[in-house]
Amino acid sequence: MDLLAELATRRALCIIRAPMIPDPVGLARTLVAAGMPIVEFALTTPDAPRLIEQASRVDGLVLGAGTVMSEQDARDAINAGATFLLTPGLRPAVAEEAVRQRIPIVLGAMTPTEVATAVDLGATAVKVFPAARLGPAYFSDLHGPYPDTQLVATGGLNAENAADYLAAGAIAVTAGSGVVGPKLAAESKLGEIGQRAKEFLSAIA
Repeated sequence: MDLLAELATRRALCIIRAPMIPDPVGLARTLVAAGMPIVEFALTTPDAPRLIEQASRVDGLVLGAGTVMSEQDARDAINAGATFLLTPGLRPAVAEEAVRQRIPIVLGAMTPTEVATAVDLGATAVKVFPAARLGPAYFSDLHGPYPDTQLVATGGLNAENAADYLAAGAIAVTAGSGVVGPKLAAESKLGEIGQRAKEFLSAIA
């Protein structure tokens, strides 16, 4: 799976983080049908590896695990069916495991030094967080010294501001609680989630 090609085509990655997800298969199918097939199940969600394993059955889903903090987290997620990993910050042990298993990894960073370190650790792309606090211009600035580094904008993005980060050079943006709100996921309100996903994609088209 070519994660960069998928990100460049879809331009959006959906982060799922909730106190419970009773229907991971239905949720994944809803997002694929809405046109947002790149999905990250955060490991902070209870029983996340089992959710990933169940969701991995959905055709067309590009399935990742997020908030991967340790080498064991990485192994558990990959064994469950995750095809890429994301971290909130620099996690060298996670990067080493991902590189060893030839799994794409998106390492979190904020400063220019952290971006450089993420690249050195083998990051497929770099997740810049908190994007909304840094602003779109920060992405343009980072591409000065790092023109070939693929940046994913994360944190505080919504249908109103996400397109600005793509215009500033981000390869993709993340859709979080604005699309899959924790309460919506916990209550399996799939129709509303699907509509929110479509609205987000329409805003960045």
